[in-house]
Amino acid sequence: MSGTFWERSNRLAGLRRFAVAITVLNILGHAVLGFEQSYAQPLVALVAAYSTEILLEWIGSRVDGRCPAYSGGLLVKLDFLLSAHISALAVAMLLYTSDRLWPTAFAATAAISSKSIFRAPMGKSFRHFFNPSNFGITLSLFCYSWVGIAQPYMFTENLDGIGDWALPAVMICTGTMLNLKFTHRLPLIGAWLSTFVLQAAIRSAVFDSRLLPALGPMTGVAFILFTFYMITDPATTPNGWRAQVVFGASVGAMYGVLVVSHIVFGLFFSLSAVCAARGIGLYVLAALAHRVQHAVEREFATVATQGD
Repeated sequence: MSGTFWERSNRLAGLRRFAVAITVLNILGHAVLGFEQSYAQPLVALVAAYSTEILLEWIGSRVDGRCPAYSGGLLVKLDFLLSAHISALAVAMLLYTSDRLWPTAFAATAAISSKSIFRAPMGKSFRHFFNPSNFGITLSLFCYSWVGIAQPYMFTENLDGIGDWALPAVMICTGTMLNLKFTHRLPLIGAWLSTFVLQAAIRSAVFDSRLLPALGPMTGVAFILFTFYMITDPATTPNGWRAQVVFGASVGAMYGVLVVSHIVFGLFFSLSAVCAARGIGLYVLAALAHRVQHAVEREFATVATQGD
């Protein structure tokens, strides 16, 4: 009981800090850094994500016969919307939809809806296995050929000199501290980065591509955000350090396969593919465990019958 309470408190503290960090980044991005999306993009994403989160929770509470999770004071309501807040701002910040607003709303809605639609057995309950914001971005990129990713240069477009280095350094330091203290996903980050370098080296050796351009994405702010603030989502990644290493290495390996296959947006597609594989794996493991349990119960029943 105390361990579960500590995990929930730790997760809530992490969500609050992630929400503050991504809010500050979006405000600075539009006001100072050079974000090229309109001011309306994050507002539309927030409205879509908030309304979807509240609607789905209301439906779920009615079906389960319980009080909605947002019931309570203002702080309870704010904490309930933290996850939706983070997903909405991530979608608005990383997607580029020109002057169209509805694709942003679609991505934010898909991100939140995925938590209720795609769920797998984990322990005694079902939990979502797709990273919400990454799923919304992936689905939008897959459905609309004219929707793209925000160009990495926009994060430091209006900076020069020391600013070009200071912003990424701050993101890396804060991301490392958040993941060290709250998500405990440093093994996953290490495996992801190591495999990314390895796949770049393999592509350079086997396909005669240049190594430095293959490593180039690692120098961008978008890559830093993906590494420290997206792939490390504690709700959709394994807890054990060995499983984290496998997860992070799988995303890196899948990225290399996608690049070799000439598929763009490899970062987001690779994470979605690994999350999907993990969800299927969880269902398979649950089915095997059920069969074993059923066989054991049947064996006990046979022994009891013979004893009688």
